[in-house]
Amino acid sequence: MTITEQSRSAANNKRVAVVGGGISGLAAAHRLIELNPQTEVILLEASSRLGGVLKTVSKEGFLVEQSADNFITNLPGGIKLCQRVGLAEEMLNTRDEFRRAFIIHKKKLQIIPEGFLIMAPSKVMPIIKTPILSTRGKLRMLWEYFVPKKKEAGDESLQSFSLRRFGQETFDRLIQPLVGGIYTADPQKLSLQATLPRFLQMEQDYGSLVRGALKQAKARKQTDSTSSGARYSLFTTPQNGMSRLVNSVAAKLPQEGIMLNSPVETVSQIENNRWEIHVAGDSPRTLEVDGVIIASRAYHAAKMLASVNDELVKKLNSIPYAGCAIVSLGFKREQIAHPLNGFGFVVPAVEKLSMLSASFSSIKYEGRAPDGSVLIRAFLGGAMQAELVAKEEEELLHIVKQELSQLLGITGEPMMHHVNRHVAAMPQYHLGHVELVDEIEQLLTTHPGLQLAGNAYRGVGVPQCIASGEQAAEQLFTE
Repeated sequence: MTITEQSRSAANNKRVAVVGGGISGLAAAHRLIELNPQTEVILLEASSRLGGVLKTVSKEGFLVEQSADNFITNLPGGIKLCQRVGLAEEMLNTRDEFRRAFIIHKKKLQIIPEGFLIMAPSKVMPIIKTPILSTRGKLRMLWEYFVPKKKEAGDESLQSFSLRRFGQETFDRLIQPLVGGIYTADPQKLSLQATLPRFLQMEQDYGSLVRGALKQAKARKQTDSTSSGARYSLFTTPQNGMSRLVNSVAAKLPQEGIMLNSPVETVSQIENNRWEIHVAGDSPRTLEVDGVIIASRAYHAAKMLASVNDELVKKLNSIPYAGCAIVSLGFKREQIAHPLNGFGFVVPAVEKLSMLSASFSSIKYEGRAPDGSVLIRAFLGGAMQAELVAKEEEELLHIVKQELSQLLGITGEPMMHHVNRHVAAMPQYHLGHVELVDEIEQLLTTHPGLQLAGNAYRGVGVPQCIASGEQAAEQLFTE
C-alpha cells in the first residue's frame, strides 16, 4: 500500500495542526493536503505573515531578500515543490557568464580555484596557480593524496578533519570561509557528519579527498557527455523572489485554515492520542486535533511541549542557535571600481573583517536592481561574531560601507540601504548532532500524532526544510 493509499484510508476527517508558517510548516501543510484533501489542516503562525525568515522586499526599485535568496537544485525538495505549485516556468538560473565566486586574500578579491568543492579539489592546475595559498600551503594540500584515512569512522569537527587532511593554511584560507558562509558556525564545534557527511564518506571510500574528487569529476564528465534535456543551474530562485514561493504554497492551502497572529503557548497530549493546543494572541482559544506538526525553532518547540516529555524538552533545548545581520546596499554601477565578475565573496576569519560574506545579488540574478545599478547583500554575525547582531543599524551600515569600499573600490553613498536581523535563528550543528536528532526522533515514537520539522534537525537549507516538513506530514499518515 502506498503512502497516498494509506493516508486516504487512515486520515479521513482527520484534523491536523501545523505550528509555524515558515517554509517547513508551509511544506508540511501542503503535503498533508496532497496526501488527503479531506484532511482539515490548521496552520498556526505567531506573526502577521507567512514565510518565516523568507521575505522579499521591493525597495526603491531593488528586489531585496531578507534571508535566503535562492536554493540549491541538487537536492530535490525545493525544485519539486516549485513545480507542484506552478512555478516551474518562473524559475531563474544564475547567469552563466558570472558563475564564479571570490575569497578575500590580503584584503583583495581572488577567484576561488576552479573545481574546489568546499574542501575537495577536483582539478590540480587551478590549485597550483592560485595566489590564495603559498607554495608550502599548496604542497601540503596536494600531500593530502597520501595522508592515511582515519581508521575508525565517525563524527569529527570541521576544523579537526580539515587540519588532519589539508593542514592549517588550506583550512584558514579556503575551507573555513567557504563553510562559514553556509553555516556561520564555530569550526571547532561544527559536526562534519551532520553538515558535510559526504567528505567523511569520501575519505573512507577513497582514502583521500583529492583522489575521490578527481575520480568523481571524471565520472561526472562521462555522465554529462551522455545526458540531455532541460536542466536547472546549481542554484535557482523564483523570478519575483522567495516570497513568490511562500505565497504560491500558501495559495494551495484552504484559506480558512490559515490563522495568523496565533502564537501557540502549549501543546499537550490528551486521551485517545489526541492533542490539545492552547493559542494566545488577539483571539485566545483551545484546539483539539488528531495530530500536530511543530515546525518552529527547537527552543520554541521545547517550550510548547513542556508538559509532554521532559527528556524530549531537554534534548530540544540542547540545540544551540546563532544569529546574523544582513545589510543590503544599492549603488550606481559607476560607483564601483571592481568589475563584479562573479556572484560574491566569502571572508576568512584570519582576514579580521566584520563581514562573513557578500552576495552580488543583481549580478547573480536578473531583475534585482534598476538598470545601471547593483544590489549587494553583506552578512555579519554568526557564532564567531555574535556581538555584531546587536549593533545599531547605523553602526552596521557604517561597518559594511567601509569594508565594501575598501574591497570593491566604492565611492559615494549607497542609493538604497536595508538592514534586517535574524536573532537566534540559525541552529548550530555541533558534534553529536546526528545522534541527538536520532534520539529526538526516537522519543517522538512514544507520542503518536506528534511530529517535528524545520532547520534544527537534518539540514538548514530551503530544500532540506521543505523535505523536513513533507516527511513530517507523511509520517503522521503512516504511524
